[in-house]
This record gives sequence, structure tokens and C-alpha cells, in this order.
Amino acid sequence: MKRLSLLLILVAVLFSLSLGLRGRGGGDQPADEAASPPENAGTPSDTAAGGPEFGDWLVQNISAEPAHLNPLLSTGDASTSYMGSFIFETLLEIDNETLEFEPHLAERWEVSEDHLTYTFYLRKDVRFSDGVALTAKDVRSTYDLIMKTENDTANLRNYLQDIENVEVLDNYTVRFHMKKPYFRHLLVLGAFDVYPGHIYSKGDFNNHPNNRNPIGSGPYVFREWDTQSRQIVLERNENYWGERGPLDRRVFRMIDDDNAAFQALERHDIDINEIPPEKWVRQAAKPKFEREFNKITPDSPLPGFLSRFNYIGWNMRKPQFEDKRVRQALCMLFDRQLIIDEVWYGYGTVLTGSIYHKAPEYNQDVEPWPFDPERAKQLLTEAGWVDSDRDGTREKNGVKFEFELTYSTGVPEYNQLGAVYQEELRRAGIKMNLNPMEWATFQERVHKRTFDACMLAWLTALMPDPYQLWHSSQAETGSNYPGWKNEEVDRILDEARTEFDHKNRISMYHRFHELQHEEQPYLFLYARPGLLALDKRFHGVELYPGGIDPLEWWVPKSMQRHK
Repeated sequence: MKRLSLLLILVAVLFSLSLGLRGRGGGDQPADEAASPPENAGTPSDTAAGGPEFGDWLVQNISAEPAHLNPLLSTGDASTSYMGSFIFETLLEIDNETLEFEPHLAERWEVSEDHLTYTFYLRKDVRFSDGVALTAKDVRSTYDLIMKTENDTANLRNYLQDIENVEVLDNYTVRFHMKKPYFRHLLVLGAFDVYPGHIYSKGDFNNHPNNRNPIGSGPYVFREWDTQSRQIVLERNENYWGERGPLDRRVFRMIDDDNAAFQALERHDIDINEIPPEKWVRQAAKPKFEREFNKITPDSPLPGFLSRFNYIGWNMRKPQFEDKRVRQALCMLFDRQLIIDEVWYGYGTVLTGSIYHKAPEYNQDVEPWPFDPERAKQLLTEAGWVDSDRDGTREKNGVKFEFELTYSTGVPEYNQLGAVYQEELRRAGIKMNLNPMEWATFQERVHKRTFDACMLAWLTALMPDPYQLWHSSQAETGSNYPGWKNEEVDRILDEARTEFDHKNRISMYHRFHELQHEEQPYLFLYARPGLLALDKRFHGVELYPGGIDPLEWWVPKSMQRHK
């Protein structure tokens, strides 16, 4: 199958990973071996010429129950998008190895020379899981759902705002007319999931009954959502138009504790899990564990069990964070390399910006702010924050430098990070209160901009476009949660969207990176690969330039555990 879901690529910049894909640290494999195939992992050639064998289940955990299974809604999270990628499909996909666009629901496409017209010719053999044929009208109705302002689809709507109209030429041909050129238009148009219009266009899309009982055209169909046993089950779509997945079922169990998830993995109650760093270098290094599980450290700009970057976002609407000198000082008070070494066991890279750190758009010439408490104190004083009443906390214009750092309870490592940072800030005359929250409450606070500072992680994106995260127009309703507004940044992000010369765009994003580093709307922490353990009975496991492809995995009949 060797294809990547384009919607997952697109939503990489839309969903934080403070739950489903938690922060992971080092291990006994050097980081530069991350692109090597897992030792003893099977491949389709391990069986006879017939190829992969059908049967068995893949059971994995998600660390919290999702709100729904509708990836188009902004209220979804990484787990929603991941599960939805097996149910819903896009017009195009990307080849795992070449990272080039490939046909999927659309068997071919045409782009006009002026980059304003995109025509897609759909396959004629695709049906939704309820048996109804997928046509160009479903593409149009999905677009209408995303663009309808009362629907909670603002994140995706932002990427489709340049569409002037969508023309259904016939049952299997759809044409998009664009208002202006944009270098990612083919990705954007090929990326949104196509929903059955005869189902989702009726009723309240935000609260649609099929948000918990999804119907799509993908290789797996929804079977059940059992709130008692806390699991969601997908099963193979036996009527799938394309190559059927070898596994009978994909089971997602909700285990919200790292220790419990690791114990479930050791008992083989689940088959795959990301491992906390301490367990990775201790329990996961034991001979018995290594006999039973493949250990993989994927690092890729695409979603899945892959790379992400962690950050602390400053709400620049608050007086404590208005001055860039203060934000620079806050960065200099966080010993990022110490955290990588001590908490993540050496797995990680200190960051200076938000673009994937191995991409050409990331400016490698930008040096990280050092850990320098004395310089940080000088900057705070220069910015007018002084402890005039000698109570141990700096103040300015009658406002104490006290704030709250919020983060999800689903990431226990954040407690360690927060405690270390809290002590450094105290020594510098800043009082930080730690406030871990249940995910839904925390997410709501971030979206409503009612936080002081928040600790989160973003997936990184292919063909990066930082507009959604950093343009000033996104400060109130988009993903620019800090509220960063910079005229030069806006100009760069606007112009880069219509720049089709990759080298020129790289140069523009390098300048953006410099401004981002100087202004510090985020305290950019680090990027880390995934630390993944997978039961060795699964074969066909390969690491591509685009990451890993769970649709390829299979289990020989002699090793199958579930019937």
C-alpha cells in the first residue's frame, strides 16, 4: 500500500500531541539509527509467493477517550485523525518512499499553468461502507461542510479559503477554481477526507450521530465504541475498492496511565505502544522484552508514532509576556539540554523554531538561546521587572511577575519539566504555578485564549506553511494561541504562499525563523523521535522516508493470536 494519508499530513500542523502521542526520550539505540528497519521485523517476502497472510488484530492504546471520530472537526485530536485515516479517504496520497503525489480516490488530475484551476478525475469503483457510490457530488458536499461557518471546521476552512468555487462537471469529475495561487493547493485539495453527502449533509454536523459511528470509503469500517470496556474497534472493509488490509481488526484501548499501558504491553494485552524514556532504557532493554518486541525509533515530518516538537506558549496578551526581552529571558532560564540528557536520556534536539528541524526550511544557522540565568536576570531588569518590595517576586507597574503554566495530565513527564523550570524561575524572581488539567478542559482553555502559559507539542508538517500557526489573522480564531503579531512575519507568510520556487520559499522561511527566534512567542524546547515497541509477530514493518505504514503490517497464520 505504501502511501501516506494526505489528511494526516495536513492536520500535522493543526493538532497538538499532549495526549495520544506523548513525549518520549532516549534509549539504547543511537538517534542516527532511527531510519534503520527494526531488527527481526518481518516483511511480505517472509511468506510464500502469495504475500501477506490475512487475519489477527492490532491492539494499541490511546491515552484518552476522543470526543468523536470526525477528523474534519477542529475539536478532534491526534487520535481522532489517526483512527479516521483508516475510515475516510482523500483524493490523493503521497508515496512513502518518494514523497511524491499518487492517485487515490482520484485516478488522475490536471493543474492549469496559472495554478488557479485543479481538475480531479475520480475512480468509478469506489463505494462508501453503506454501499452508496462515491461521486464528485460527495467531494463538493464535503467542501460545503468544511466551509459552512456554523460547523466547527475553522482549522481546515483556513486552508480552503482560496477556493472560489467547486464545479461538478459530471459524476466523476470535479474542478476547483482558485482565487489566487498557493504552493500547497494540490496538497490541500487532495488532502481533505471525502464524506458521504447523503449522510453528513443532513442535520447538525458538529453533533452528528455519525460522529461516533463514522461511514467512509476506507480500508477499515467502524464496528463499535464500547464505553464500558473503553475501546474503539475498526474491522477490515471486505468490500473495499482497493487492496484490502491484511489485519482483521484494529482495536484502540483507552489507557490513560503510562505504567498501566506498559504493563498491558508486557502482558500482550496491547501490541504496540510508545514507551516512556525511563522504561525504554530499563524494562524495555531486558532480554525477554527484546525477544518479544521490536524497538523502533521513527523520526519523520509526518504524523503517526513520529516526530513532534515541544514548546511552552506565552499568552502575549498578558502584561508579563508583552516584552520580547522577557520572553528571551524565560528561554534562558530553561536548561533544555539538561532536560534532554536527564529526562529523555539523550534523545532530542534543542530547537530554535517551529519548522521540522531536518527540513531545508528550518534555518540551521540560528543558534539556540543559551541557558544563562544571569543574562536572563539582566534582561528582566532592563524590561522593568524588578523586585522593589523585596518579597522575592519581581513586579512592574503594580503587576507581580506571577503566572500559571497549564498542561495536560496525560503527560506525566510535564510534571518533571514544570518542577525543574519552576525552581529556576523562582531564583530569578518569577513565581510560576503549575496547573495540570484534564485534556478536554485544558484544550478548551487554550482555544479560548484564557491561559497564561501552556505546554504542548505539535506534529511537524510536510511542505510547511506556518500561516495557520503564526499569521496575525489567526491570533483570535486560528492556532496562533500566543497572539503574536508582526508585520514582517505577516508579509513573509503571505508572500511565501504564492511562491512556487522552492529555493526562494526556503529563503523566506529562513528569515521568518530568525524573527521567530528573536521574538520568542514560544519557548521552543526540543524535537524527539518516537520510542515505539511493537510485538514481533507483526511482519511487513518498514521505515520509509515518510515514516511507518501500519496498513502494510500482517501476521503469519502460525503466529496469529486473535481469531
